[in-house]
Amino acid sequence: MDKMRMESVDMTAQNIEKIEALFPNCMTEAKDADGKLKKAINFEMLKQMLSPDVLDGDEAYEFTWVGKKASIVEANRPIYKTLRPCKEESVNWDNTENLYIEGDNLEVLKLLQESYLGKVKMIYIDPPYNTGNDFIYRDDFKQSAADYDEDSGVYDEDGNRMFKNTDTNGRFHSDWCSMIYSRLMLARNLLTDDGVIFVSIDDSEVKNLKNVCDEVFGASNFVAQLVWQNKKGGGNDSTHIAIEHEYILTYAKNITLLGEFYETYSDDYIKRYKEEDDIGRFFWDTFKRKAGKQYYPITCPDGTVLEYDEDGNAISWLRSKARFDSDVAAGEIRIIKIGEKWSVQFKQRIPLGKTPRSIFTTETVIDNQGTTSTGASDVYEHFKKDIFSNPKPVELIRFLLGFGLGENDIVMDFFSGSATTAHAVMQLNAEDGGHRKFIMVQLPESCDEKSEAYKAGYKNICEIGKERIRRAAKKIAEEHPDAQFDGGFRVLKLDDTNMKDVYYAPADYEQNVLDLLESNIKEDRTDLDLLFGCLLEWGLPLSMPYKSENIESCTVHNYNNGDLIACFDDHIPESVITAIAKMQPLRAVFRDSSFADSPAKINVTEIFKRLAPDTSVKVL
Repeated sequence: MDKMRMESVDMTAQNIEKIEALFPNCMTEAKDADGKLKKAINFEMLKQMLSPDVLDGDEAYEFTWVGKKASIVEANRPIYKTLRPCKEESVNWDNTENLYIEGDNLEVLKLLQESYLGKVKMIYIDPPYNTGNDFIYRDDFKQSAADYDEDSGVYDEDGNRMFKNTDTNGRFHSDWCSMIYSRLMLARNLLTDDGVIFVSIDDSEVKNLKNVCDEVFGASNFVAQLVWQNKKGGGNDSTHIAIEHEYILTYAKNITLLGEFYETYSDDYIKRYKEEDDIGRFFWDTFKRKAGKQYYPITCPDGTVLEYDEDGNAISWLRSKARFDSDVAAGEIRIIKIGEKWSVQFKQRIPLGKTPRSIFTTETVIDNQGTTSTGASDVYEHFKKDIFSNPKPVELIRFLLGFGLGENDIVMDFFSGSATTAHAVMQLNAEDGGHRKFIMVQLPESCDEKSEAYKAGYKNICEIGKERIRRAAKKIAEEHPDAQFDGGFRVLKLDDTNMKDVYYAPADYEQNVLDLLESNIKEDRTDLDLLFGCLLEWGLPLSMPYKSENIESCTVHNYNNGDLIACFDDHIPESVITAIAKMQPLRAVFRDSSFADSPAKINVTEIFKRLAPDTSVKVL
């Protein structure tokens, strides 16, 4: 029995907990007066997290490397970029909830910070492994050009963003750590509180990756170091010992919340649970059968009748028929199709005072979930050519998706490569009727002109990824003709801001400056470009339903049924403004050039005050 504390709250300890929640990489340990370890703050790191500049001081405290502070600054530095829609390369543009984003993932992650803050349930990434042959992203870490071998690089069209990090480079591990650190910092912000990230890696950087993840996510949120058997019998890269495995490091945003989703119980434990102890926490478990007289058939949604087992024996159930029907009506039982078989599942309550056991707390070896060869076969099946090297197998990602991912959750992969993750999400949705959404991010890295991909007409990796999603969706639909899954995706491409000559940060703008920028939108930008720029600024998801309509010769854009309504035409008549106001959108946006003069703008404000007082109105 616990004793009463009989003292006031330790505010210092509470403040440390708050800082840990915001900046887990700023936590360390110190000894108290009794010599016991306690949580403490690394104030040098905290100062760096709150500073836009690289601070002076030795980078030698605990796990560090040359460029670490600069990578933190880079992650926090704002950018003047946008995401431009590309309807012609998209599938089912108006209604799909999936995204395919082309561009440097560091910059894309920055742009998604508002729209997807705390909304992504699962992230899977397969970053460059740093074997001495892999190309990694070069970011602006304020290192002089002399620090790099300029002749050994492979570059994209946007400022030499990639280079071959050979093991002869003195900054071999430092460059890789800087690259991954800033991206994981931003990725953590996007995870839901009960979200989880899986990172594939091999022996070359697994130690450093774990150190980085311990700082970014907090060592207490380490879930498991999964071992995936990626080969059978080693390979050409094996020398002294046949290397048949890779790792998948797994971290939670908040590991204390994972228990509600990753429970496994023994049969004996399930027998002991009490339904009256329900505290609103549950998981779906297979509906139990047992020997006895409770024999009855169960009819599945497609008419399939479950009456006999594979041996031809009548199936007996744990609950009575009356209880079964009652639980179905109450939503306590669901019948879903997994693969070719129907599964009957019920809500398993977690007894009050009991702590669920997580499958993630055990050592886990992943075998029989595909290999590198399987991944290559997955791609070959769609293209009939070997156009992508070492892709992850759909089976592996499908396996990872099974760890606590809800039917409506968002999955992200910001090193998406051949888009295996998108393929796996669509496959799972088709199998169980879920509505999971994916966000794929990939730099349009050029294909080697001698490669099979280039010869087949694919100039960069993004072209391969998008085409794979199209072909995979078609095949899945053929294999599951009755399935209702989202096989579309919106293509967005990273580009410079929609505005011309922007020299000021938003906080620096004054009215006299705004007046000078009235016509400061670039000539090549479309209405959709402007609309999606507004979505990013307002922090709205980029995958909601969209439609447009013509009102008195003006194009009116309606995003998610009134979340945002925009019109970017010049000289919009008052009648159109009134029609938009009557729709009572949450937000409305126009161009400055939409109005002839200041009195016209004042009139717009008055119209919205009268017809839609709760609408937030802005101009570009």
